[in-house]
Amino acid sequence: MRTALVIGTGLIGTSAALALAGRGVHVHLVDHDPAQAETAAALGAGTDRAPEGPVDLAIVAVPPAHVAATLAEAIRGGAARGYLDVASVKGGPRRELEALGVDLTTYLGTHPMAGRERSGPLAATADLFEGRPWVLTPTRDTDTEVLNLALELIALCRAVPVVMDADAHDRAVALVSHTPQLVSSMVAARLQDADETAVRLCGQGIRDVTRIAASDPRMWIDILSANPGPVADVLAAVAADLDGTVRALRALDSGDDGRREDGAAGIADVLRRGNAGRTRVPGKHGSAPTVYETVTVLIGDQPGELARIFADAGRAGVNIEDVRIEHAAGQQAGHIQLMIEPTAVPSLIDTLQERGWSLRQ
Repeated sequence: MRTALVIGTGLIGTSAALALAGRGVHVHLVDHDPAQAETAAALGAGTDRAPEGPVDLAIVAVPPAHVAATLAEAIRGGAARGYLDVASVKGGPRRELEALGVDLTTYLGTHPMAGRERSGPLAATADLFEGRPWVLTPTRDTDTEVLNLALELIALCRAVPVVMDADAHDRAVALVSHTPQLVSSMVAARLQDADETAVRLCGQGIRDVTRIAASDPRMWIDILSANPGPVADVLAAVAADLDGTVRALRALDSGDDGRREDGAAGIADVLRRGNAGRTRVPGKHGSAPTVYETVTVLIGDQPGELARIFADAGRAGVNIEDVRIEHAAGQQAGHIQLMIEPTAVPSLIDTLQERGWSLRQ
């Protein structure tokens, strides 16, 4: 691949363009808002000048509702040798293209499983896709050359190719992406009118659950409008669990010992099923999840403190597998949780105490 055309210079399109441009591909940028394409070009993602002829690969990075029309225009105009989109829904756009009578041999639907709470070209990074799954949904009609171009794109972005059926993909993302967004937003919505004293008690748990609630509503309306059925199916199952959990909690709140036992059993059931489901979430590098030990350290809110604690962990010969930071309310300090292999705990604790860190049990 020597040339590419990125249509849509939001987070995903600009990030792909930055990755390609950084690896020597000449990238052309187009957007319905010329200012966005100019911004992406200024960031080093390519040029906002139109290509003089067909490029090797056209990447359509527009909202799902506009994918089919944008692809049809590009394909009929002969913009490239191969075409793909990066929308988070795959079945609907393909059926729309078929209804438009477009030749789909040069088209391949794809979806990089990466994103951020922020949108737009200024949120883009060249390493957004590194190590992340990138779904391909080829059909029997997909031209081999187009598949090879898509695989080259994924390799240049340092992502991991995953081949799926389009409708199976849509059911999967309804479970692992679209429903979590809605649930996160529903929990965060409870905070809107909450008493200020309650909000001041927010800790890492509520921060974890509501992190993605900061996402752009307009973007998610586009996504959910393209995949409503599968998302509704998952939410219906969640709603059944919520209803059962509410009944169990009401039973726990009753004065009847028998009902209280039933309520406790109901709560235990949903928590255990949650434990079992959580263990299926892939761990580091996509491997089976690993149980790490957590070492919690009090850390000041001054420049260089994070670098210092990481350096001290390095002196102990300990690899930090994951990190979480919980800021202390009303103080210039917080707690940093270092997730490490269980066998490394004694060495890390000894070194951090020797270096003057205050540890929390």
